[in-house]
Amino acid sequence: MSVGVLLVSHLGIGSALLDSARRILRVLPLKVQALELPWDHDCLDPCRRQAAALLRELDEGEGVLVLADLYGASPFNAVQSLEPGRALVKVSGLNLPMLLRVCTYPEKSLNELADIARDGGRAGVVRDA
Repeated sequence: MSVGVLLVSHLGIGSALLDSARRILRVLPLKVQALELPWDHDCLDPCRRQAAALLRELDEGEGVLVLADLYGASPFNAVQSLEPGRALVKVSGLNLPMLLRVCTYPEKSLNELADIARDGGRAGVVRDA
């Protein structure tokens, strides 16, 4: 068993990052799915149902790490109150280094992966003089 990963983003972002991670790593050692909301989406109920179904699919007993593109935006809010009994940790600021770092440590626990995601996202932002 391992932690599942749900990418929650605006349309086009999560799937592009997931495709990129698959191209770079070839095989993802964790179960990862992407849920994308349209940019002009204002009704969260259908997305919540879809997110709940994906959470059930991804959770093998170790919980699900939710990586969201933007804190407080509709995709993040769609998973905010889902599955109260399920082990979920949410990290916002989704980027490719964050996703790659998480996929590099499939043996880690949910809380460890949340920290790895946060740190990987930060470390992937580099200012070149």
